[in-house]
Formats: sequence, C-alpha cells, structure tokens
Amino acid sequence: MLKKLLLFVFVSIALVLAAAWYVYDDFEKSLHQPLPLEADQVITVPSGSSFQQLMRRFETAGWIRNADLMRLYTRIHPDITAIRAGEYAIAPGSSLLDVIDQINRGDVIRYYFTLIEGSTFKQIRAGLAADERIESTLSDRSEAEIMAMLGAEADQPAEGLFLAETYQFQRGAKDIDILRRAYNDLNGFLEQQWQARDESLPYDNAYEALIMASIIEKETGVPDERSRIAGVFVRRLNIGMRLQTDPTVIYGMGDRYEGRIRRSDLQQPTPWNTYTIDGLPPTPIAMVGREAIVAAFNPLEGNELYFVARGDGTHHFSATLREHNNAVNRYQRNRRSDYRSSPAVESEQ
Repeated sequence: MLKKLLLFVFVSIALVLAAAWYVYDDFEKSLHQPLPLEADQVITVPSGSSFQQLMRRFETAGWIRNADLMRLYTRIHPDITAIRAGEYAIAPGSSLLDVIDQINRGDVIRYYFTLIEGSTFKQIRAGLAADERIESTLSDRSEAEIMAMLGAEADQPAEGLFLAETYQFQRGAKDIDILRRAYNDLNGFLEQQWQARDESLPYDNAYEALIMASIIEKETGVPDERSRIAGVFVRRLNIGMRLQTDPTVIYGMGDRYEGRIRRSDLQQPTPWNTYTIDGLPPTPIAMVGREAIVAAFNPLEGNELYFVARGDGTHHFSATLREHNNAVNRYQRNRRSDYRSSPAVESEQ
C-alpha cells in the first residue's frame, strides 16, 4: 500500500513538473515570437517605472500572455529587470525579449537640435522654446540668470558663447542642459585653439578671437573664404584701420534693422558699429562653428585690405582702395536681379 502511495505521489509530482515545464517552455517560446505590429510603434517608459508595471502594460496591449509568469522568468533571468526610462521606437518583427533588451540598453529615440552658425542668442532661445520635445525651464529667466546657471562670470553676455553644432537629445531633455553642452563645447574648443595660437595675432585674449570669429561667420558662408576674410581683418587691426564690417552695424541696430543698411546707419554710433569704433566690438555678434574659430586663429597671409560681395555668395578681394572702389562699382552699384550676399541654398534632389 505504501509503495502504491509513493508511486502515486511520484507520478503526480512528475506530471505537475512536466506540466509546469510545458507551460514555462511554451511561455518562453512566446517571448521570442514577433509582436503583433504592422508599423513602428512608440512607447514611453516613465521615470520610476518598475519592470512588473511595464509587463502589465504589455499584457494589456496583448504583447504578453501573462505578466505573472514573467515573475518566474525573471527569477531565472534577473538581469532583464534593469529597465531605463525613455521613449522607444518598436519595429515590426521585434519579439518581446527584443523590446526588453532595447529598454535594458536604453536604446531610446534620438532627436537633434541644431544651433545654426550666425544665429543669435535670442534666436536660439526662441528655437528651444518652440521645440515641443524639449522641456522649457528658461522662459522666465533673464540672460544673466541663464549665464549664472552655466557658471559664467558675472555680467558675461551670452552672445557667441554657444558652439553652433547639432546636439543629440532624447524627448524631455531640458533646454538648460542643451545650452550647457553647447557652452562647454565652445569654451573647450576655443581654449584649445587659444593655447595653440600664433602669439603674434592681435588678440589680447581668447574672447577677442571669438569676437573675430563671429564677424567672420556673418561675413561669409563659403569655407574657402573664412581664413581670407580673417586675414583682411587681422591686417586692419594691425595697422589701426577700422574693420568697417556691415554685420556689426546690423547687430548694433537690433530690431531697427529691416533688411537694409542706409548711409545714416553706418554713421550712427553703437557699441558694435565698426564704422564708428576702433578695433573689435565689445562682444561677439553671433554664434559660431568650429571653422570660423579656426579661421580667426589662422588668418591667410597676404596684402588684401578690402572685400566686397559679388552677388553670388562669394567676395572680391582687393589690396588697394582704388581696386576696391572699382569692385564696388562693378558688383554693388549695378546689382543683378538675383543678387545675394550669401551662398545659395542647394535644393534637395
């Protein structure tokens, strides 16, 4: 009798274990099956979410048969519970384990925000505020408060102190964090160039070189012209000649600028008007890219002191005032109907 009872218990346990193994094996196989997706789907894992909460969501969505069975699975594979918050794009053909692995790795959707060369701090603030993917935290902050948050010196103007570059972020990134990256990148690259500079350059500090770079940035978008324009302005500084560059006039005009500079504007003193002040203006006039900074530290040697826009986005350079005046008559006094001072934007093919 005892032997029969023991046999019955043994067989029962064996059957239960076999059934349990069958259920588990079938469940594990289901984790490798493609999810019922016909197109990319975006899911968000909020900060503070637990693995089990996520599994409940997947159960409701029909991505998993039983969230409770996942508890057993995680006892065998505890490493998969380390999920990361963020926004994820789930592609058709992905299995549940693929999705969990993606969330474990933090492979979130990446977005991009570009600080455009030649843009102003005012324009950057507006762009950040208008981007719904970025959390706005600076709308009520003054420029001085923002710079203090970045660790800048007291009363340091923001203009020019953010590297014009494309920055990657994920949804929910704070505007101040993007600015901090751009601010640190600018300072790091500028200091690198300053340490490697030719000490004969007419800059008392790296900030003056940045001011020069901002003028170069606004004067041309043609890569081959940057160092040549830098050469013109460096030679002018060296001989005490005023820079007389239109972008500084425009910047000094602020909201008064309506797309055209008049003779009276050239004669109207502002702190930035290089037709009325000697040397460099007090601050940069725009955000710059790495290329403009490199040009400011590497002016092209030569004897040219003048340049004028041809109307196709490039410039004519001259060594003498007579040659320059002739070029002005040729390119400025009789402008073509398609005249432009900056390069044409190539259309997408």
